[in-house]
Amino acid sequence: MVVSELTDSEIDRIFQALADATRRDIVSRVLTSEHSVTALAERYDMSFAAVQKHVQVLERALLVTKQRRGREQLVHSRIETIGQATTLLQAYEQIWAQRALRIDEILAEDTAKEKS
Repeated sequence: MVVSELTDSEIDRIFQALADATRRDIVSRVLTSEHSVTALAERYDMSFAAVQKHVQVLERALLVTKQRRGREQLVHSRIETIGQATTLLQAYEQIWAQRALRIDEILAEDTAKEKS
């Protein structure tokens, strides 16, 4: 069992949010610096409202936050949530690495038995 600080519903929201290419791109952009929703919308071939909805999905998944500054809404990454998702994926990777190692051990045992 993978131990995580995230609940199952939080994990689901994170990976559902990251399942979309536009949302992954938004996260990548705001990881390097804050961007206004307007500036983000200019980068995509979709309406401002569609980009705003993508940002809302990322917000619900706790991957970004919005902060109002004057008339702009600035989008910031939430690195702690991204770190938690990374930790979870690393735990899954470790499980698979252990399984692959065990398969190698079983194959080595079978080869040794065939030679004797």
